[in-house]
Amino acid sequence: MQPEIDAFLAMLAAERGAAANTIAAYRRDLDQAAESVGDLATASGEQLATLATVWSGLAPATVARKASALRQFYGFLVDEGLRADDPSNALPRPATRRPLPKILSHDQVEALLSRAEIEAEGDSPAGVRMLALLELLYGSGLRATELVSLPLSAVPRDAPFLTVTGKGGQARMVPVSRRAQAALSRWLAMRPEGRYLFASRGGKHLTRVRLFQLLKELAIRAGVPPEKVSPHVLRHAFATHLLEGGADLRVLQTLLGHADIATTQIYTHVDAARLVALVNQRHPLARAGEAG
Repeated sequence: MQPEIDAFLAMLAAERGAAANTIAAYRRDLDQAAESVGDLATASGEQLATLATVWSGLAPATVARKASALRQFYGFLVDEGLRADDPSNALPRPATRRPLPKILSHDQVEALLSRAEIEAEGDSPAGVRMLALLELLYGSGLRATELVSLPLSAVPRDAPFLTVTGKGGQARMVPVSRRAQAALSRWLAMRPEGRYLFASRGGKHLTRVRLFQLLKELAIRAGVPPEKVSPHVLRHAFATHLLEGGADLRVLQTLLGHADIATTQIYTHVDAARLVALVNQRHPLARAGEAG
């Protein structure tokens, strides 16, 4: 293990609030690069250029991620005075296109909600829990990890908000719809004991894997193709449908907990014709033309 890598990862945790999974991913990428070129702290540009061959069989997005980890590492070394030059310009720069998230139609979301409501009618704990999970995924746009790990303390008694801790330990307030509030009230009355809202055995919380399975099973019962349904797809539906309804992109960025609005723009699957109509209706010059 190279001490410079340890120092870099410690900085990510302390200064940027990087999550444990993020730090583990950086460590893995840096350690694998070191296996190919040797001591990263002293590696030359020529040595780093050989990684293009090592990574030749990988997807462009994977190469971009690995190269980004190394660029940040060398930027850290230069900033800390541990190295005078930055050799990372020799790293490959693959052209990547971020894949667009899958889309659920309004009808498909309604089918999922209707099925969950029917299954919750008898007040079975499993049915009510599923309804609460679904309402929060689609109604509040939570990430899967944020949802399953919600502590009971995140749910205030009267205020229609949740306090959510997202990526990097960043906290944000997320509004809860009246439908989700109703489902939550039912779930709170029957949930098992534990510190988590969606507690499971042994004092732990529902896992992301189990949430994924529950959604697939619900999709089958609702007549929705299960391959189209996942926690992230429902988060995407939340974002897309809000934008279609006229929500501001900056507001959506806050709701989703994105540090960079460029990430939020991935969700802008709004009909081009609607955007043109919006400009024609709202732009000052368009209104001036009408007045003339």
